[in-house]
Amino acid sequence: MSKIGNYVQEAYDELLHKVTWPSWEELQQTTIIVLIALGMVTTVVFGMDFVSKNVLELIYKILGK
Repeated sequence: MSKIGNYVQEAYDELLHKVTWPSWEELQQTTIIVLIALGMVTTVVFGMDFVSKNVLELIYKILGK
C-alpha cells in the first residue's frame, strides 16, 4: 500500500512543482487553433464521404443494380 501512496504523493508533487501550465491567453489561443483544425478535418471528411456516395450511386445506376 505504501507504493501506491508514494506514487500518488510523487504525482501530486510533480503536478504542482514541475509541470508548466499554460496561461489563460495561451489556452484560449490553442483552443481556437484546435477548433479550426477540427472544422477543417470535418469538412474534408464530409467532402470525401459526399463524393464517394455520389460516385457509388452513379456506378450502381450505370450497372443497373
